[in-house]
Amino acid sequence: MLFALGEPAAFVALVVAFLLALLLRAFAIRFTARTLGLTDRREPIGPRPREDIDPFGAVAAAVGGMGWGRIIPVDEIPRWRGRGRAAAVFLSGPLTCIVVAQLCFAAYVYSAPENLLGVLDPSMVLRGVPLPLAEQALLSLGVGLLTFGLLALIPLPPLDGFGVMWSIPPKPGPGLQWIRLWFEEKNIGNVLLLVCCFFPLDYPLLLGLLDLLGVLFLRLWG
Repeated sequence: MLFALGEPAAFVALVVAFLLALLLRAFAIRFTARTLGLTDRREPIGPRPREDIDPFGAVAAAVGGMGWGRIIPVDEIPRWRGRGRAAAVFLSGPLTCIVVAQLCFAAYVYSAPENLLGVLDPSMVLRGVPLPLAEQALLSLGVGLLTFGLLALIPLPPLDGFGVMWSIPPKPGPGLQWIRLWFEEKNIGNVLLLVCCFFPLDYPLLLGLLDLLGVLFLRLWG
């Protein structure tokens, strides 16, 4: 987000996108878990900032373009009622953000005199593209939500994609156990992701990864 400080509207829209993505992720995960019978139906599904915001993810959003929400330990989502149900819970948050991002892109394409989604990369938008105010806000909001969702799908703790990968096999093998030990319990995952946010300084690895994952979504609207 700090890359976009030169474009105030884009910066504000990216901050809103990150906060909205946290809310959408939290609601979708809790709603899906309740609907599939994997949690107590009396448990509220509204936002809980202390449980939903990851300080490392917030730092990553500030310096690397986009961040992530607080990790959901795989033990909190029971597998005994079905591995598909457990995987659906972890998928629900990222996919909800990606779907809402498409609505923003549709609004942008409908309202913009010139559609730039055929030439822009996600990292360009995360750095702040000089556009008319409404177009800039819609585009930044959509790309912010899209990149949050795509980043969350990477199968690496503390991201939701690891929960999906953990839920699929009948019994997590030694490889998954090793990844969980080092990347989740010993916090190596957060450290690795933060390193990708800072280096190299002119084009962090995280931005490159988000370009690779997200450019196709932009081209579909281009």
